[in-house]
Amino acid sequence: MALKKIPLTAVFVAGAAVLAIAAAPLAPAEPGCVNPDGSPCPVATAGPDGASGSIPNGPGGAAGPGGASGGIPNGPSGSAGPGGATGCIPYVGCASVG
Repeated sequence: MALKKIPLTAVFVAGAAVLAIAAAPLAPAEPGCVNPDGSPCPVATAGPDGASGSIPNGPGGAAGPGGASGGIPNGPSGSAGPGGATGCIPYVGCASVG
């Protein structure tokens, strides 16, 4: 069986996305903007150069041709691109690869 090599950057991006999604429901916050039906206003953009989005007072991220980044307020954050990846965990520290 042949093993497929994947770049370490992809691992960091996937890890950051999973962490942001997993932690989001744990800390619901009052949205800064509310629609008439009570739902939070969307805070997202997308275009040919990339996309970004965030939950009001919550996690956010961005991705484009140069890489991706994401973070949770007062929580972990990270970014990855062609030159490598970096991530930080509050009260633990930061690490970079690449």
